Amino acid sequence: MKISPLGVALGLASGLFWLATATASAADLSSPVGKWKTIDDKTGKAKSIVEITESNGVLTGKIVKLLEGAAEQTCSKCEGDLKDKPLVGMRILWDLKKEGNEWTDGKIFNPADGGTYSSKAKLADGGKVLDVTGKWMFFSKEQKWQRVE
Repeated sequence: MKISPLGVALGLASGLFWLATATASAADLSSPVGKWKTIDDKTGKAKSIVEITESNGVLTGKIVKLLEGAAEQTCSKCEGDLKDKPLVGMRILWDLKKEGNEWTDGKIFNPADGGTYSSKAKLADGGKVLDVTGKWMFFSKEQKWQRVE
């Protein structure tokens, strides 16, 4: 079997295309932008997938998927316009701005209790974990979200 130079060139071009595509889709471990698995701090079980996006240097996160065993599908503890709305598609993180090696001065919404809290986030474990903190007055709570690859 004889291989033509054109066949070799096309094969090489195809391989380079797929390599570039795979590299482009790989997560940037220096940024929280991407998908994260939230972990229930009481049970230790995964609850949802939150997608974090960035626009003009500001991070926003919304629930894109509920994982098996999610207790609720809607926000029964919410008030006002969010009352009984689906959790999938709900914005739960917003206004986080980069300050040094953290993202600060944001807000996080907890559908489990319907509350909105001050928030900050910091990458850990080489960008594979996102430490997310919600704070109300002197009380704070931290969750470790896992990057979804």
